[in-house]
Amino acid sequence: MKPGQAARFDYEYKRNGTNNLFMLFAPLEGWRHVEPARRRTAVDYAHMLKRLADEYFAKAERIILLQDNLNTHKPASLYEAFEPAEARRLAERFEWRYTPKHGSWLNMAETELSVLSRQCLDRRIQDEETLCREVAAWLKRRNKHNGKTDWRFTTKDARIKLKKLYPTF
Repeated sequence: MKPGQAARFDYEYKRNGTNNLFMLFAPLEGWRHVEPARRRTAVDYAHMLKRLADEYFAKAERIILLQDNLNTHKPASLYEAFEPAEARRLAERFEWRYTPKHGSWLNMAETELSVLSRQCLDRRIQDEETLCREVAAWLKRRNKHNGKTDWRFTTKDARIKLKKLYPTF
């Protein structure tokens, strides 16, 4: 250091850990659920689907899942986590739909995650307990206002704009 020069400090980033966020979003219902988890394994995913079927939408006859092509997002995850009869019961409750490999139909869920990031996770959060508490408070407030998504991108528009992603026969 030279005389008169401002003091300099070397900053070292200390990582306190990471968490996965499972996002469930029913855009026409104005309902969303975000659940922090330490991992995102097939078993974690299967347990989230069980809660979706048995708690959040217990009265629904069929639940349409729109999801990306992550390797854990398959009915096989249910069989990894549960006995065959239970896995089959759950698998039959869902209609499995996947986004095209090079396109995304998940913009609504991604938009919700962006809102969560800006309104709740825009700073470092020191521990998992605080993260869970903050996310729960955000969810309560967000669901109370029943914010729905008005998606205006139609199938007709998709067939024109995303023509290269649709299979040709």
